Amino acid sequence: MSNRVAAARALLEERVASVRRFNRFYTRRLGVLNEALLGSAFSLAEMRVLWELANNEGISATWLEDQLGMDPGYLSRVLRGFKERGFLQVRPAPHDRRIRTLALTESGRRTFKVIDMRSHDEVRTTLEKLTEHERTRLAESMRAIVDVLAGNSPGSWPYVLRAPVAGDFGWVIERHGALYAREYGWDSTFEALVAEIVSKYLRAYNPQREQAWIAEREGERVGCVFLVERSEHVAQLRLLLVEPTARGHGIGSTLVSQCIRFARDARYRRMMLWTNSGLHAARHLYERTGFKRVKQEKHHSFGRDLVGQTFSLSLGQSFSLSLGRGPGRGSKHR
Repeated sequence: MSNRVAAARALLEERVASVRRFNRFYTRRLGVLNEALLGSAFSLAEMRVLWELANNEGISATWLEDQLGMDPGYLSRVLRGFKERGFLQVRPAPHDRRIRTLALTESGRRTFKVIDMRSHDEVRTTLEKLTEHERTRLAESMRAIVDVLAGNSPGSWPYVLRAPVAGDFGWVIERHGALYAREYGWDSTFEALVAEIVSKYLRAYNPQREQAWIAEREGERVGCVFLVERSEHVAQLRLLLVEPTARGHGIGSTLVSQCIRFARDARYRRMMLWTNSGLHAARHLYERTGFKRVKQEKHHSFGRDLVGQTFSLSLGQSFSLSLGRGPGRGSKHR
C-alpha cells in the first residue's frame, strides 16, 4: 500500500469518527434518546409524521413512506395510533376514491400547534444565547450538511406548503412586482394589479371556496399561489410564482396540484386561469396538468404589447401531477 493510499484511508477514518461524534452530540442535544420529545407523548418518528400531516394537505400513506423513508408497517402503526387518539381522519381522494388521503382533525392540529410552539421556543432560547455571527455560522453549517448529504436524490430539496400568515401577502405583492419587472420588463401597474387581487382576496375571503398557499424552504418563502371563486361553478387560479432560486424542483407543479385538489373538494365544476404567451414555463406547466387554451387575444398592459391566453380545466377529469413529485419547472402567473 502506497503512502498516499494509506493517508487517504486514515483521513477517511478520521472523518467517520467526526461524523459519529457529531451524531452523538446532536442526538443528546436534541433529546432523541428520550422516549418522548418536548414534554409530549410523541417519539421522534411520530413527531416527524405529525409535522408532515400538519404541513401538507391531501397526502397519502404512500407519500409519507416515500418522503420519510419509513417502514410501511411501522408507519401504519403510527397512523393507527393517531386515528385512535382522534388526531387523524382518513377519507377517499375526490378525484379517485381508491386513494385514501390523510388529514389532521382539529384536535390533531391543536396538539401539533402546542408542540410546534414548544419546539420553536426551545430553538429560539438556544439561539438567543449566541451572537449574530454564531447564529449565521450555525445556520450556514446546517444548510451545508443538508446540501451535501441530500445531493441530487429525489426529494432532496425539501419544502413545505402552508397557509399564508401576516406579512406573506405583502411579500406576494413585492415579489411579483420585482420579478416581473426584472424578467419581463413589466412596469409598476402590474404590481398595482397584484395588490388589488390580494386586497380583494383578504376582504372577501371565504375559506370554503377560496385558499392560498405559500411554499417555504428552511424558513424562506419560495413560492405562492391563490385559488379564488370566479363564479358559483368556476374557480380561478391566480398569482402563481416560484422564486428563481427554487425553480426546477417541482414547486410549481405542487402548487397547481394543490389548487386542483382544493377546487374539487369545494365542488367546483371547472377551473380557469389567465396568463400571457411569453410566460413559457407557466404555460407548459398548465398544459401538462390538463389545462386547455380556450381563448387568446392581443392587449397592451404593464407597459408591453402582450398576448393574453385563457386556459380551462374540467374538474371531472383526472390529472397526473402528484404532491411534491412533479418534474415541472417553477413558474409565474398573473
